[in-house]
Amino acid sequence: MLRIDDLHYSIEGRPIFEGASATIPTGHKVGLIGRNGAGKTTLFKLIRGDLHLDAGSIQLPSRARIGGVAQEVPGNEVSLLDTVLAADTERAALMAESATATDPARIAEIQTRLADIDAWSAEARASSILRGLGFDADEQLMPCSAFSGGWRMRVALAAVLFSQPDYLLLDEPTNYLDLEGALWLENYLAKYPHTVIIISHDRDLLNRAVGSILHLENRQLTYYTGPYDQFVRQRAEQRAVLAAQAKKQEARRAHLQSFVDRFKAKATKAKQAQSRVKMLEKMDIIRTPEDAARTVFTFPEPETLSPPIISTEGVTVGYDGTPILKRLNLRIDQDDRIALLGKNGQGKSTLAKLLSDRLPAMEGKIARSSKLRIGFFAQHQVDELRVEETPIQHLQRELPDQHPSKLRARLAGFGLMAEQAETEVGRLSGGQKARLSLLLATLPAPHLLILDEPTNHLDIESREALMEALNDYSGAVILVSHDMHLLSMVADRLWLVKDGTVKPFEDDLDAYRRLLLQSDAPAKPQETAGESHKTPETQRRKSRDQILALRAEVRKCEERVEKLSDMEEKLQTLLNDPELFTTKKDQAIALQKKYAELQEAMARAEALWMDALEQLEAAEAG
Repeated sequence: MLRIDDLHYSIEGRPIFEGASATIPTGHKVGLIGRNGAGKTTLFKLIRGDLHLDAGSIQLPSRARIGGVAQEVPGNEVSLLDTVLAADTERAALMAESATATDPARIAEIQTRLADIDAWSAEARASSILRGLGFDADEQLMPCSAFSGGWRMRVALAAVLFSQPDYLLLDEPTNYLDLEGALWLENYLAKYPHTVIIISHDRDLLNRAVGSILHLENRQLTYYTGPYDQFVRQRAEQRAVLAAQAKKQEARRAHLQSFVDRFKAKATKAKQAQSRVKMLEKMDIIRTPEDAARTVFTFPEPETLSPPIISTEGVTVGYDGTPILKRLNLRIDQDDRIALLGKNGQGKSTLAKLLSDRLPAMEGKIARSSKLRIGFFAQHQVDELRVEETPIQHLQRELPDQHPSKLRARLAGFGLMAEQAETEVGRLSGGQKARLSLLLATLPAPHLLILDEPTNHLDIESREALMEALNDYSGAVILVSHDMHLLSMVADRLWLVKDGTVKPFEDDLDAYRRLLLQSDAPAKPQETAGESHKTPETQRRKSRDQILALRAEVRKCEERVEKLSDMEEKLQTLLNDPELFTTKKDQAIALQKKYAELQEAMARAEALWMDALEQLEAAEAG
């Protein structure tokens, strides 16, 4: 087991751990959590021996191998597969020795040991891990130099997973994975045969892949049995008990102090008063748990535009004349919450660039509302912040006419308080940089907000605050994220980017998760030439699938009509204002135009709804 006992450690005089202790049983999967800057990564360095303790001890089993992800795989000419295979140093050494050994006894020892460590299946295991992290068979044979830093980090992760250390320490591994890779890793870690300690702010990962939580707070470590949601409940119960005990103790102290104050000057009561003074001095104070400052995001509210805010018809988009996505017939309204699903390389980023007007269409028509403002956040924008400038200077460049006090208020609305406002960006944490980038993306009060992996570097509290802000936001949202919890709580529409096109995914995220995990299962045997490809069961299944698809289309059309009806009701309320045609004539003209456009949209939506109903009735009758 891993035993941490009375750990003390400080950085530049600032205490990180003060008497922290914890015991992690062998083979357990543990999530290490705590607010940004609490010292989680420092604890990993202390466990690995990269840092020296000020006091206390960290004990591990003798000869235990500790593994973590290297900062980056070198961009050399070694293939991805060989890079991962080389991570098992014992196998690599034995294979090399077997090629040159001449002593029969030593050759026998080598072959026996290679069999013991299952060396002959190593290539298949390494290939399976690389495939799970997003590399196909051809890419696995390519040199590391052919991939960017983010992709080489995946290779580094694959290497440490393949080497199977006794203690696997992972620090935010999903930050450089997409949703598909994160789901695969979650499933892999749940079955990992040794001890795992993972720093993560991914709520789903902490619920599915680990069985206990190590909480770092106030320079102390507390070990909780159970996944993250159980930890939240346990901690809430503990805090409630502690608060009740503190309140009860405060009442007891007040009663004792009252007696002392009344009778300390009276000779007949002096002894009793002194006795109560001693009782007060000996009493260990139970402190009411302090609530951390609540994390917030405050998005500016855009004005309402007539639907749709974006529509595409037969659009093809790509790079240098090569199409990536074809035949796109899409529609986005201001109240849409859309999650983009699909494996890396299928075109999610291409679609985001098309919709945000960063990439022109090669063919087809794309229509945007004339007043449409779009906010765009991608992880690379965090890296492009000016490290020598402060957050307040970033805002002054964007809003030169606004008073500094208003700029500070905007920063505070994203959790960047007075101290961070004047701190150079290069010295801010990853989470604080992400907040600044999100603020810059939302400055113009966009009607459409496109977010590509917005939760990287954000702690759990910040992710929850972002989720609340997006749900309260009155603009449209398009999300690309590996955070399943965020997607499930925000998105009400799912678009699957696959095979060069974009289509609605009519099932839910749990079904998509199952679909991805099943894709690694062995393929079913193909039918022989003599077998029928169209059995009655196949025909029935096809009929059922068609009916289900039509029902989904009817439901979607019905929802569209309901949304338009709501908008029509709101516009009618505005048009019924008596002052509108006297003192607000300009507004009246604009509202009448919007109402006319809305009536046209309603007519089209109702026609599509009736058509879908007729098709469904015909299919069910057949």
